[in-house]
Amino acid sequence: MSDELQRIMAIDDPYLLLREVTTRLADAQQEVTELARLRRRVVQDLHAQGLSYAQIAAKAGLSRGRIHQIRHTGPAPEGAFLGRGAVTVATPLRRDDERGRTVVAVDDVSSGKRLEDLARSYGLDVTSEHVPVSGEIDLNRDGLVVVCGPRMSQEMWETYGQDPVLRWERAEDGPWTVVDRRTGTVHRSGQDSDPARPYDVGYIGRLSRPDGSGSLLAIAGIHTQGSLGVVHLLANDLNTLWGQVGDRRFSTLVGVEYDPETSEPQSVELLCPLYRHDEETEA
Repeated sequence: MSDELQRIMAIDDPYLLLREVTTRLADAQQEVTELARLRRRVVQDLHAQGLSYAQIAAKAGLSRGRIHQIRHTGPAPEGAFLGRGAVTVATPLRRDDERGRTVVAVDDVSSGKRLEDLARSYGLDVTSEHVPVSGEIDLNRDGLVVVCGPRMSQEMWETYGQDPVLRWERAEDGPWTVVDRRTGTVHRSGQDSDPARPYDVGYIGRLSRPDGSGSLLAIAGIHTQGSLGVVHLLANDLNTLWGQVGDRRFSTLVGVEYDPETSEPQSVELLCPLYRHDEETEA
């Protein structure tokens, strides 16, 4: 019996006991989920290296059937791309100056909801919140997925500024762009082009928290359709992204052609490599 369990069992106050047991059960379930994810990942990695299930079983002291079961059941390893145990999805509130009230953009709602559904499909606990109009948000927390561009939050502006390759800039004629410092390419939204077209650019990166004690997943579009394009990419190709960058710091851009009536992505493509930030720093 663990020391923690003994501590909880010794609590006399029934209300405190109920609260402590509930909290501990939630934490334990998250731990079980992540252990199962890690176990499946180890089996998959060993199998990918050329070992048969029988060989893995023999070396691990388990049956071949058990190894095969682990390989095909439990939470998929790529879910760790989004977070471990629990994630918080944050989307921005906007100010409607004409009506004098705070609103949420429909596309931001869609992006947040789809990210929440995706995280739950990988066995993660999910909560949601909003980045207020002021832009103030505590980024020094585990499991944050923030859908918010640099112009809407000073905290996010400073976080995006860490990126060694991709830089958010305003063009001389006013619109936001993203500059690839590796190639010199300036990525611009089709909405801001002449003639305008239903095309946008989205950014995704795993960036350091301000306190340096972890990272967060940052998503933004030059316009809201870019964020929807990033979420579309995650929903359809998360395994590939996980295979290339794992839980390392990185960033990349996607181009999205969308339906001008609904903003729904019709095609999404990477506009640049997945830049690994540790490699960029070394370079």
